[in-house]
Amino acid sequence: MNTPVTIEQLLAGYRSGEINVRTFLKQKYQLAKEDTHNTWISLISESQLDDYLSDLETKDRQSLPLYGVPFAVKDNIDLQGLPTTAGCKEFAYQPSESAFVVEQLIKAGAVPLGKSNLDQFATGLVGVRSPWGAGKNSFDSKFISGGSSAGSATSVALNQVFFSLGTDTAGSGRVPAAFNNILGLKPTKGLLSCSGVVPACRTLDCVTFFARSAEDIETLIDVAAVYDEIDGYARENVQHTLPDEFRGLRVGVPVEDQLAFFGNDEYQKQFALALERMKSMGAELVEFNLQPFIDAAKLLYQGPWVAERYAAIQSFFDEDSSRCLPVIETIIGGAKNYTAADTFQFMYQLQGYKVQCDKLLGEVDVVITPTAGSTYTIEEVESNPIELNSNLGYYTNFMNLLDYTAIAIPSSFCESGLPFGFTLFAPAFTDLGLIKLAKEWQKATSLPLGATKLFLPEDERVDLLVCGAHMQGLPLNHQLTGVGAILKAKGETAKSYRMYALAGGPPARPGLVRDEDNGQAIEIEVWSFPKSALGTLLCQIPYPLGLGKVELSDGNWVTGFICEAIGIEGAEDITELGGWRNYLATK
Repeated sequence: MNTPVTIEQLLAGYRSGEINVRTFLKQKYQLAKEDTHNTWISLISESQLDDYLSDLETKDRQSLPLYGVPFAVKDNIDLQGLPTTAGCKEFAYQPSESAFVVEQLIKAGAVPLGKSNLDQFATGLVGVRSPWGAGKNSFDSKFISGGSSAGSATSVALNQVFFSLGTDTAGSGRVPAAFNNILGLKPTKGLLSCSGVVPACRTLDCVTFFARSAEDIETLIDVAAVYDEIDGYARENVQHTLPDEFRGLRVGVPVEDQLAFFGNDEYQKQFALALERMKSMGAELVEFNLQPFIDAAKLLYQGPWVAERYAAIQSFFDEDSSRCLPVIETIIGGAKNYTAADTFQFMYQLQGYKVQCDKLLGEVDVVITPTAGSTYTIEEVESNPIELNSNLGYYTNFMNLLDYTAIAIPSSFCESGLPFGFTLFAPAFTDLGLIKLAKEWQKATSLPLGATKLFLPEDERVDLLVCGAHMQGLPLNHQLTGVGAILKAKGETAKSYRMYALAGGPPARPGLVRDEDNGQAIEIEVWSFPKSALGTLLCQIPYPLGLGKVELSDGNWVTGFICEAIGIEGAEDITELGGWRNYLATK
């Protein structure tokens, strides 16, 4: 059996006997122990894992929807047997029982491997505000993981677990999903119980799910969306209808001057590509006024809601605030400046925005935004912690204030190799509709799952050789990354080819022609390409180029870009340069 990457694949392996639950979970446990991304704060002990396994082995694997599925728990959510730290060693306590939502998952057969790293007291969208080390991006460890649910996202992206629990007050269940190429559902407030969760802002907090596939999130919601009578903010699950396919879907797109990318031109380009693809899937793109939503978002940190963060840890903070990280101490300490009268004034202001925003949202089915307008290195965030964190909340801070549902969805890859994602949001209790749209998008894009370089089981892939403008970092590479292609190998052709710089452009294009008598090796790249997107690519290939078989230096043949012989008339022979990049370097 191939490596399982979805819950259903794993369960099928257990049912058939191809995967042994004890062996598999011990492998995942070992992978978590070897983590180098500051993903975990604590792991269960080997004896605790044996207890979970022994219990599982007494159960009927057919009747448990999450039998033997490993998961991570953000360390502001209680898990019996491990301390809850909320990212602060001095705050840590030993819970007498697991959080309500954790209990539901364990009863369904899931196995928690440990507690994941987070921005201290879930205050931040960056993932670097932790005494256990800055969360490292699963694609490039120089970049931030996103936060506050940092380890929850990387544990899924790195295939250490199959899903994880996070929390979301201002975007913590969405931003790290986008930065690690996974899905993050910010459900309707109260849909998932917050009993046993260290609050950030109790009136806004949501427990969230991270997973590699939309189908997995659908399974998890079915298990965990259980009404909790103990949670004063719990709400009955009454789902509202939402169109569940993109064809005919009215998608609100923020007007251009309301979009912010903070100097990240690549993110801007990837968002435009996402809109093009959505339109090709049949969606109707509608100009949308996002300004009232942006104005509402400013209230979260420029208004008295920060006092909720203070209220959550008031006695701990007042006793000795220096036990918090300096940036957290500054943010929470500012709460003391607000009066009760201030709070009511801001609540009135928020209600005004709510009326405006609900009316605007009623004119479309969903709204699309980038999940984040940019990303940053860990070094950049540490040198400018407040401003850059604030930038990451531009598209997220309003969501819980206005009581909407949102899902962060992987979209494409930047030329740097970092992922880009967008968010769809809609009114409360449209969770299942948003998940169905995410499922359709995943099937259409065929992206790799997380940082695994693995794909959904039904995705068929082909290898595609490129030798010119489609190579990594060059002008047409987006035609590959935009449909889910990933770089598989770099190398050379057999010594049987000549390369020409063709007339025309921009962009400038090469022509690769086989010449067994006078040829030489030419630099190439091989990309893993979704078979379903082959037609789209073919329509973009201009004469005299086409696709054919190309021989590699190891004697294997692969489908790739070739040129008709007539196309080299009047073209410049650049064979001696050994490849297109070398040719460009001479210009």
